Amino acid sequence: MVRSLMTKSTQRVTGLALMATCLGVFNAQAATTGKAVIADTTPHINFCVYDIMGEGGDVYHYAQNLALSAKKWHLDASVRVYTDERVATEDFKAGQCDGLAISTLRAKQFNAFIGSIDSIGSAPTYQHIHMLISTLNSPQIAPLTIKGDYQVVTVMPLGATYVMVNNRHIDSLDKAAGKKVAVVGVDKAQSKIVQKLGAQAVMTDIYNFANLFNNGQVDIITAPALAFKPLELSKGLGEYGGIYRLPLTQMTGTILINRTRLLKKIPDLDQKIGKVREYALKEMDKSMTYISKREQEIPAHFWLDLPANEQARYVQMMREARVQLTKEGVYDARMMTLMKRVRCKIEPISAECSMVN
Repeated sequence: MVRSLMTKSTQRVTGLALMATCLGVFNAQAATTGKAVIADTTPHINFCVYDIMGEGGDVYHYAQNLALSAKKWHLDASVRVYTDERVATEDFKAGQCDGLAISTLRAKQFNAFIGSIDSIGSAPTYQHIHMLISTLNSPQIAPLTIKGDYQVVTVMPLGATYVMVNNRHIDSLDKAAGKKVAVVGVDKAQSKIVQKLGAQAVMTDIYNFANLFNNGQVDIITAPALAFKPLELSKGLGEYGGIYRLPLTQMTGTILINRTRLLKKIPDLDQKIGKVREYALKEMDKSMTYISKREQEIPAHFWLDLPANEQARYVQMMREARVQLTKEGVYDARMMTLMKRVRCKIEPISAECSMVN
């Protein structure tokens, strides 16, 4: 099974939460004290933001409003909007942006540690993601958010991704064999997991996977609840399809900065990042409330529960996949260790808590 996309609605949640965090809080100290961020100067910060709707999208307009508000904090901020996440990422790497808001899946190229958060089965619930992100300010974890010139400022939840099938008789791992599964090329883990299941991978991208499902060209996809309505996934589900309630991953979005460049503009950058992370934790509940409402809006007849024995097999399959993909270097071993600690903190009686891997 595979994880699929950052959708229109998902992007709105990402932008509203992440850009509020980045532009609105980066200079919260200045707003409350009335002091400039840097004495006698007004630093300029440029953010690249992905909004699939472009300049007509909610993300872009919200970010623009925050950029205007930043002037009272003695910060000159500008926002550049992109309808293609890949182009936004390349421009960030080329130095055209100081900051970038993208999916954690794509952010993995800058930081494998943080980029492994969206790994299969690592975070069964929102509680796991909240506890994990609360560690980013710790002395042991904070240095791991930095690699080369880049730093991950924070991560925000975008909701669980669920397996969606066009026939509810596909209710076991065995029955997935031979089925066509949409695989997003940017995630190396996806094709490996599909191969392990004996299913047929159909390569696609985040812009086309829904069309493949809705047109009957693939039998299985995974997507967050936020994708259901805007991408009309009910068409692909039809009369006989369903959505399995067991989450495959918890999808997240990431704010990145060019740390080397911003340190020259903002000497107390580390203090600012600490404030951003504290604020992000407070904002996470708002994002999850929105996501929960979207899940509740999906018609009840689409939701399916795996039989208990099959659910146990599914959880074991995800664990085995994580271990193998970590050995192959697809997932970062340090993040896998940290996320296991989080799972065992929340559910200490879990069988994996007594295992070495």
